[in-house]
Amino acid sequence: MSYNDKLLPAKIPAEFGKLKKLRYLWLTEMNLIGEISAVDFRSLTDLEHVDLSVNKLTGRIPDGLLGLKNLTDLLLYANDFTGEIPKSITATNLVALDLSANDLTGSIPESIGDLKKLEYLNLFNNQLTGVIPSVIAKLPRLKDLKLFTNKLTGEIPVDIGFNSNLESFEVSENQLTGKLPENLCNGGRLLGVVVYSNKLTGLIPDSLGDCKSLLTVQLQNNNFSGEFPPRIWTAPHMYSLQVSNNSFTGNLPERVAWNLSRIEIDNNNFSGEIPRTIGSWSSLAEFKAGNNGFSGEIPEELTSLSNLISIFLDKNSLSGELPDEIISWKSLTTINLSKNKLSGKIPRGLGSLPHLLNLDLSENGFSGVIPPEIGNLKLTTLNLSSNRLTGEVPDQLDNLAYERSFFNNTNLCADKPVLNLPDCRKVMRRSKGLPGNIFAMILVIAILLLAITLLGTFFVVRDYTRKRRRRKGLETWKLTSFHKVDFVDSDIVSNLMEHNVIGSGGSGKIYKIFIEGSGQYVAVKKIWNKKKLDKNLEKEFLAEVEILGTIRHANIVKLLCCISREDSKLLVYEYLEKRSLDQWLHGKKKRGNVEDNSLNWAQRLNIAVGTAQGLCYMHHDCTPAIIHRDVKSSNILLDYVFNAKIADFGLAKLLVKQNQEPHTMSAVAGSFGYIAPEYAYTSKVDEKIDVYSFGVVLLELVTGREGNKGDEHTNLADWSWRHYQSGKPIEEALDEDINEPSNTEEMTTVFKLGLMCTNTLPGNRPTMKEVLYMLRQQGQGETKKTATEAHEAPLLVSLSGRRTSKRIEDEELGFV
Repeated sequence: MSYNDKLLPAKIPAEFGKLKKLRYLWLTEMNLIGEISAVDFRSLTDLEHVDLSVNKLTGRIPDGLLGLKNLTDLLLYANDFTGEIPKSITATNLVALDLSANDLTGSIPESIGDLKKLEYLNLFNNQLTGVIPSVIAKLPRLKDLKLFTNKLTGEIPVDIGFNSNLESFEVSENQLTGKLPENLCNGGRLLGVVVYSNKLTGLIPDSLGDCKSLLTVQLQNNNFSGEFPPRIWTAPHMYSLQVSNNSFTGNLPERVAWNLSRIEIDNNNFSGEIPRTIGSWSSLAEFKAGNNGFSGEIPEELTSLSNLISIFLDKNSLSGELPDEIISWKSLTTINLSKNKLSGKIPRGLGSLPHLLNLDLSENGFSGVIPPEIGNLKLTTLNLSSNRLTGEVPDQLDNLAYERSFFNNTNLCADKPVLNLPDCRKVMRRSKGLPGNIFAMILVIAILLLAITLLGTFFVVRDYTRKRRRRKGLETWKLTSFHKVDFVDSDIVSNLMEHNVIGSGGSGKIYKIFIEGSGQYVAVKKIWNKKKLDKNLEKEFLAEVEILGTIRHANIVKLLCCISREDSKLLVYEYLEKRSLDQWLHGKKKRGNVEDNSLNWAQRLNIAVGTAQGLCYMHHDCTPAIIHRDVKSSNILLDYVFNAKIADFGLAKLLVKQNQEPHTMSAVAGSFGYIAPEYAYTSKVDEKIDVYSFGVVLLELVTGREGNKGDEHTNLADWSWRHYQSGKPIEEALDEDINEPSNTEEMTTVFKLGLMCTNTLPGNRPTMKEVLYMLRQQGQGETKKTATEAHEAPLLVSLSGRRTSKRIEDEELGFV
């Protein structure tokens, strides 16, 4: 039975308790509110399946619901249930129990051990405390155990995995101690071990190295020690190995799994040389091995990895020269080889890497001149400090952007004084042995000329400044900080120069400015106004900027401060190295400066999840809710590991708050192709306009098309809906550059989710909380089927085959 098809906020009627013969109760994403204690579930003895997920239900979970003898599936995830899980669970036929993403407290009840048919136990994203009951390890059919992001303590039961064919084991982000159990893969079907961010210790069981089914091992941020099991490297299906921040020992293997694309072993005690067979690690995209004990030379074979995006080998004991020839680092964006014992010349080939953005070779023993080819790179960060470099800095690097890039190279010089290096011309004169008396005479004349010039300049500038102040009534700058900053307003204002401009828009220019105190860059958005704002608008602008300044979220660009005066506003943000998603998806077509479709599917999905997390925070966790009003791929910025951060939300256009004055909505915000259709007939909008725009971004990610382009007559959202309505296979709409068989199912699901988000009726769009939950279900290994497909993908059940009638499907999506 389903209820509330119009999705109006509603409570579950108490009369449902009178439906004695009811077997299936399916009420997922029905906009249900309130408590469910009014329903007498104890009388519904025939109930087999209950799905109340993705609603806004509150209160405690009724005891009677977990006492139904015929119940096989109980899905209550993504609600706001509170209190403890009922202590007595007597629904002994339960196969799937999902109480995740609520606010449940207390301990996990021991009575779960009586559920001998239980296969799926999901309690993640709650506030549960206490230990993991040892009885869970005795459940004979348990396949999927997800307890991550709680406050669980104590040791993991030693027999977990011994009595069942465990497939998924995820207990990360708790406070667990002790060792990793020996028998996790006893059934031979374990896909992932995800235990990061706990306090686990000891050795990794050798048995884990014999687990042929493993896809991912995530042990980072614990206290593990001992030799890392060599056989884990070669598990045939392994694609991700993350064990950073432990005390592991051992060497790098000669070979690894063919599909291994992510290796993160930094901050451990690994040692030995980098094997020459590393050239066979063909799928490797991210290699983080900093702060270990690796020694020897860097083999030339490492440069043959064409899929490598970032390499971190800093803080090791590597020696010798870098390979002269770079074979195929065509995807590389980041190289960090700092704090080693490397020597010789810097290879010229580094200057030919098309996408290199970050280069750190500091604190080594490199000598010789800096290759002029390095100046051709569009580097975000460059650090060649503390080496033995000589000669002249290339002209392209002789500017303030690289002021801190060459420290402690005593024999370097520059033609311009901005780098605080010796003047190359003076160095050359000294080297030629100019006679002392002539040199002294020239020096005196130069000093006199300089003094006259400076004196004249002083009077000219003083008079000009006085006239300018009288003419414009110039005010001093006011700095309002929202985080601890290590700069003053003059550090920013003095660097607002054209050579620092990295972008521009309708409201002003964007500058990339280096801060000496921190050694970091910031992004500054300069908003000019044609005239002074009236007092009410000025106060409202500052008040709303202060609201934005209080936001603390990993997926929202950090606003450091606001610097203002009468005729302009400066907004100072953290600087993101990878620029915008728009440039990575469509940069080649627009400007030719970023490889088109260079993001793989895993990266795109991670970007979608990160953006959804930021929007979910703005919509559901901020009071009042913050509406972005201009979500688009160019306003999604990426850090150095491609984590998404939302930028530019509503500042030039002002934020939207509850009960605000109408004039703040007088100008239509947003960009063509991303604007929700309700803008055409109303100025009273809510969070669903962001959901629409985010849906367009999802369609961009899966199709590779631009959001404001579908075909010659439509935008992407219209084109996608027409494609779906025509009955053509969805696979034909997906980006063929990344649509591999292993990705097709997930990409199809996200395409459908994009359609739901871009529904023309706001009430039929999901909330960002629901969207985020659905995205998090992707990329978690092989899909597990239960008696109902709603268990894995409840939000998209109407799109994934629950109904076979095409017309009924179209009606659900809003076509008819």
